[in-house]
Amino acid sequence: MSSDERRPRAPRRAPEERRADILAAACAVAAAEGLGAVTMRAVAARAGVAPALVAHYADGGMDALVAAAFEGIVARELAEVAAIARAEPDPRAALAAMVRTLAGGERDEVTGTWVEAWALGRRSETLAAAVRRQMDDWQALVQEVVEAGVATGAFRVADAPEAAWQVLGMIDGVNAQALVRWGDTARRSDLLLRAVEGMLGAQ
Repeated sequence: MSSDERRPRAPRRAPEERRADILAAACAVAAAEGLGAVTMRAVAARAGVAPALVAHYADGGMDALVAAAFEGIVARELAEVAAIARAEPDPRAALAAMVRTLAGGERDEVTGTWVEAWALGRRSETLAAAVRRQMDDWQALVQEVVEAGVATGAFRVADAPEAAWQVLGMIDGVNAQALVRWGDTARRSDLLLRAVEGMLGAQ
């Protein structure tokens, strides 16, 4: 009897489990090396499977897998920041917690994922659609904080949805600059928070 015949075969993974493994591998590659590194070969190596298996389970092709990796990374951050903001009963404190969490420099890897997705999304409508969905989800969270502040009188803005987009633009711009180490990291959060509060008419 050969050694192969004596060795028990590993159990087959269910298709949904295999897809989850491949997506997790794609997210790991994207987080470590960037979205541009999410190739069939790289994902297969990270997942410990053959490239053909990645091709089989990557529904929609590699563009879809790159988009799913992007959403997996940034949606996780959104959930974390939402929990931090919602833990604060005061809208101004919630806004401050959100800004300091996002602009503190500890999440530069996720910022890099966003910046790369904006660039790559110019040539991939699948990725661009994923970016738009995540931008909408972020805007909804910021709008939630702004509307809570308007309701208590902490903020004075006439158009909460528009104000939320402006806040996001300010955060994204500062964080993109931080990727090339522009400005003083230690002061970035304070300066950004003051600017955002001023725009919102914080009382």
